Amino acid sequence: MSEELPGWSRGAISRRLAERVVDGVDVASAVMQTFEELQVGPGQVIPIAAVGRVDRQEVDVAGEIIQLWNSDHPAISQVGLIEDETGTTKFTSWTKSNARVVREGDRVRLRSVARSWYEGRVSVAVTGWSHVAVLDDCTGR
Repeated sequence: MSEELPGWSRGAISRRLAERVVDGVDVASAVMQTFEELQVGPGQVIPIAAVGRVDRQEVDVAGEIIQLWNSDHPAISQVGLIEDETGTTKFTSWTKSNARVVREGDRVRLRSVARSWYEGRVSVAVTGWSHVAVLDDCTGR
């Protein structure tokens, strides 16, 4: 698991597994539960499909910008869709965040983006605390 979960030491993973087994969970279930817990832990880039299931306000996600559209609202710098292999969600970049501008087709990592809900759907927002990185940037931007 330590190879699949960057940022988690073997010792930390072992401790979590041992705690579950001591609590009466069988080893196979303990492994699955621990993996799922640590996969979406703070500081980890989580699957977009998991954004609505985590129990915190800020998350880190990565994916491809598949669509951008114009916003008439002066407080919004960019709005669009980000997608990974697990799903798609809307992202909003607030003007005051001074975040990097992205383009359709960019592969990005969005760190410390705020989760928000609208009409039962989860989305993420780039705030002043967020960081936008374009991955494999060969354009010189």
